[in-house]
Amino acid sequence: MTGFNFKEFETTAQGQINDPSLSPPIFNRSTQSPTSVPTSAPTPSNRFNSASFTPSALTSDQTASPHTPSITVNALWLSDIHLGCKDCKADYLLSLLETVRCQHLYLVGDIVDLWALKRKLHWPDSHNKVLQKFIELAQNGTQVIYLPGNHDELIKPYAELSLWNIKIARQHIHHGIGGHKLLMLHGDQFDADVCVGRFYAILGDHLYDLLLFLNRNLHSLRERLGYPYWSLASYIKSKVGKAQAAIGHYRQAVLNYAQHFDVDGVICGHIHQPELSTHPRAAQYCTPQSTPEQRKIIYANDGDWVENCSLITETLNGDLQLCRWNEQTLNLDILSSIALVQQPPETHKNKQQKTAAQQMPNTNTGETRPRDVA
Repeated sequence: MTGFNFKEFETTAQGQINDPSLSPPIFNRSTQSPTSVPTSAPTPSNRFNSASFTPSALTSDQTASPHTPSITVNALWLSDIHLGCKDCKADYLLSLLETVRCQHLYLVGDIVDLWALKRKLHWPDSHNKVLQKFIELAQNGTQVIYLPGNHDELIKPYAELSLWNIKIARQHIHHGIGGHKLLMLHGDQFDADVCVGRFYAILGDHLYDLLLFLNRNLHSLRERLGYPYWSLASYIKSKVGKAQAAIGHYRQAVLNYAQHFDVDGVICGHIHQPELSTHPRAAQYCTPQSTPEQRKIIYANDGDWVENCSLITETLNGDLQLCRWNEQTLNLDILSSIALVQQPPETHKNKQQKTAAQQMPNTNTGETRPRDVA
């Protein structure tokens, strides 16, 4: 293999884990190896101050420059960016990151497409800038948590460590403003549940490559004509019965897994299908005292930056929103939203009940499975 030097990347990453004072690298296309640049450590004055994290931080009469965030949210979820893949919409993502400010940034897998980089080197400057932007945010006060997926699985062994102030985890629970808890995971562990037959799986891989090729050329034409981005691939997938069946299998597998934990919802990626919806919770996870809201569980898939340019946000009111980035208006188009009711404080009795429920029988072995989230 030629191109991106994974050995040097791993050596540099390991060095940063052992010595967090090292400055972050720039991944140079000409040398194909990470090189350090001198940076000053963030001081308390330039780090993110949660006390100043209010909607009034930017008023309506302020003019936002390209580098001044004009939208403020509490949390932002991104997945399936696929840096290193020629279909990645890195330019659009950069404009989003320059426009939206958040206190928590969650990278839910397949951020760097190591599979694509192994096949053929593709690392334009925009992809480099996205990676550097993540590091910049992490070093200036934004909590950044990275949950590797299948395309960046080489990073999974570093779970529970920090790399350039970015925490790496296999899965994680986000505690929302309203008291809600959301389990986060990439979702590649459910591939076996999604399988609709070997023939359809092989056919689907080839058809998806063809869809991305058509999608790329259609986007180039629409861009020259002044039209906004539109995903042909997503449109065709929505019309194919087998694709919808696979999406349904995946959704149910994720929900079944999430209900083993004491959470109100689950946020994932992997299948490039953005969705925000609520579903009935299985009877064994409800009690006679459960409210109608407690009898439901939230499923959120933040989509991707190959087809959809979509994301999940938590507003300053604690609501969840599925959004698509509009590259023409430099704004978030809200596709769907769930208004979360503020949860009352837990009583001592409720805490005891929930602690007891944090261990569940493994359906395969009969053993107990502890809560293995951060």
